[in-house]
Amino acid sequence: MKSKADVFYNLKKFKNQVENECNRHIKVLRLDGGGEYFSNEFSNYLNDCGVRHQFTCRYTTQQNGVAERKNRHIVEIARAMLNEMNLPLHFLA
Repeated sequence: MKSKADVFYNLKKFKNQVENECNRHIKVLRLDGGGEYFSNEFSNYLNDCGVRHQFTCRYTTQQNGVAERKNRHIVEIARAMLNEMNLPLHFLA
């Protein structure tokens, strides 16, 4: 996304894609409490779709532990692959 203003458009696009590809509905959307999620348009859209939205405290990544662990796992795997290929250390950052 180029700006935070694109969040609403991208959410609608993502929701349609998930529901079409997986034949599942989004039930809960957990958000970090950023200002881009507090518009009336955004809230009304989620309510109309039956999506419950939860807000975590800002700047507390600990509340989103599953995503943080998955992200850490991916980064560790990527570093291991780079190390195995004997690439220079500046690629490991």
